[in-house]
Amino acid sequence: MIKCKNLYENRNIEVIEARGDVKVLEYKKDLSVNASNAMAAYFASEMNIRKRQVLIELKGNAYTISAGSMQWTSGAVSMAADVKGLGDLFGKALSSKVTKESAIKPKYQGNGLLMLEPTYKHILLEEVSEWGGIVLDDGLFLACESKVQQKVVARTNLSSAMLGKEGLFNLCLKGEGIAILESPVPRDELIEFVLENDEVRIDGNYAIAWSESLDFRVEKSSKSLIGSAVSGEGLVNVYRGTGRILMAPVE
Repeated sequence: MIKCKNLYENRNIEVIEARGDVKVLEYKKDLSVNASNAMAAYFASEMNIRKRQVLIELKGNAYTISAGSMQWTSGAVSMAADVKGLGDLFGKALSSKVTKESAIKPKYQGNGLLMLEPTYKHILLEEVSEWGGIVLDDGLFLACESKVQQKVVARTNLSSAMLGKEGLFNLCLKGEGIAILESPVPRDELIEFVLENDEVRIDGNYAIAWSESLDFRVEKSSKSLIGSAVSGEGLVNVYRGTGRILMAPVE
């Protein structure tokens, strides 16, 4: 039997979001400071620059996490490589080259606690089934329930890769389960578009996640060269169809 003290009852730690087995912990202040950096730590906390951690309560299920993201586990928790054979290993090694994600992601399963490494990024908890299939920008993936399917999706056309600066391939999560994502901005600042046979045009790499059902292309901001020159926008990222987009206000 294990008792974990100074975690749930710690007055400096607040649970800012919870979904299913996952809790997002936020440290109100950085107490590990000294006289030389105390002022910087104070203003960082006031500006919402705070350490955050993800705590997963395993109850006989499994979570796959980004390589190197585990800080500690307690209880009957075991780790294994989330690989089903040589073919799967080769496929994941190939996908890591094109998506910039780690080739082999460890899977933790059992009964106990799994704590991920601290981060200053903002944590998003998304139910994958609500998206139908969610395509992620590079570096957004932190963890997901192991029953969630991970696959690589390619751009509809080469122009979206070469001109949209989004890369030719992205990681896509499908199925049912919780996805844990690291966002550059808090959820309160993210703009969410819900499309029904419509389109959204974005000038820049501001979209951090979008539905697999959407057709992503890069097009001129106007049908004519003169119109594009007058607008000053040139090329824009265009998302068409039915689905959702999460957009950050800053890159």
